[in-house]
Amino acid sequence: MKIKKLALITLAAITLINIAAFTGCNSGTENNNSYNNDETGSEVPVVQVMVERHPLESLNYEVMKAPVNEAAFAFNLGQKLLAEQDADDNFVFSPLSVWLPLAALVNATDEANKPALLEALGAGGMTEEQLNEYTQNILYRITGELNKKYEPEFKSPLNIANALFVSQDVTVKQSFAQSFADNYLGTMFNVDFSSQQAVDEVNKWASEHTEGLITNVIDEFNPETVAAITNAVYYSSGWAWEFKENETKPDVFYTANGETSAEYMKLERDGQTYYEDERIQAIALTFNSGGRLWILLPKNETANELYISLTDSYFNEISLNQTSRTGTLMLPKFEIGNRLDLKDALIALGIPLFDREAAPLTGGLIESSAPVWLDEAIHKAMIMIDEKGTTASAVTVLEFPLGGEGRQPTSPFEMSCNKPFVFVLEDYRQILFTGVVNNPAAAPGS
Repeated sequence: MKIKKLALITLAAITLINIAAFTGCNSGTENNNSYNNDETGSEVPVVQVMVERHPLESLNYEVMKAPVNEAAFAFNLGQKLLAEQDADDNFVFSPLSVWLPLAALVNATDEANKPALLEALGAGGMTEEQLNEYTQNILYRITGELNKKYEPEFKSPLNIANALFVSQDVTVKQSFAQSFADNYLGTMFNVDFSSQQAVDEVNKWASEHTEGLITNVIDEFNPETVAAITNAVYYSSGWAWEFKENETKPDVFYTANGETSAEYMKLERDGQTYYEDERIQAIALTFNSGGRLWILLPKNETANELYISLTDSYFNEISLNQTSRTGTLMLPKFEIGNRLDLKDALIALGIPLFDREAAPLTGGLIESSAPVWLDEAIHKAMIMIDEKGTTASAVTVLEFPLGGEGRQPTSPFEMSCNKPFVFVLEDYRQILFTGVVNNPAAAPGS
């Protein structure tokens, strides 16, 4: 039995939703583009494969109360990824961008490995159907997808897109295709993984769904790759209270290796969302869209040490014990980005899909008895912060083969982020991006 490669690609950024679906490799297709096949000289079409999607008519708030701990997934994975980086590197990733395609793959995972995957995703004890319903409702809520039904021109600060790129010589399993379309707002395309076509299409898709911020996600596919699943998240919003540009001044930033210079923005006002305990100062900067960017400044430990020990329960404690305070924040402008290999961290997290011997995706994703498993996982992310607001984006690529109560200060606080700090960007209680700024003056990584 010939074993072929299958790829899973996830893009996370400030979110844009693109909706379509897929029923098979040879029916219901629409030609989008074409490429020259170097081996034959013939034109190889790129086709979008359509399936009728069943849209959500209204939100089910009871379903959204399901015990899914995406925050635990976010911090656990982030800590494993940060541990692999150099101590003085900046770090950013989008846990939602990684979580969504893995959640979609629950629908393709065999029964022996499905409980472990659900547990690693923070959804232990749930069924596949319950997770699908939860994800569908969450996606419609956080992207404002239902608003577009009544306001065609509605624009959300958060846009999310999912896509499946599949080889022209295989057929996606109908049950997976329908769930991907309905619950994950998925779009599907046929491509030729043996040519440059697939690389170009995936990179083009990534750029289009991240407003050009994420490009060159992947350089090449293994020639035996038969599919790739992608997710893109794009978030962009202005501050509810903007920093005054004429008050931005250069000053010293103290990195682990010495001093550098940073451009500090100043925010001095009452009613700021503030938290302080023996470990940190924390402030939540509110977006005009309702989301928040938390800045966590450690007192006696490094930012990396704080991040490595950050848990969903501690972050929840910070959120619950915030107070409205008068004070002054000095925050450096920054633009950071990186490209991450997720494979080792996901294996350590308990994701069972990389097991070549068990091949847990066999028969669940495509119509084939050949072994299928997850082979690679790539993630690319970036975030920009300035006086006007925040823009963030990220991309993840996964390939797999076939075959306590805080102290409340009574006087105005002063919070000067002149040393490394942690950030968490959230909206609708979903952690969209998180990371560590060790040097705001460093050029964004590739």
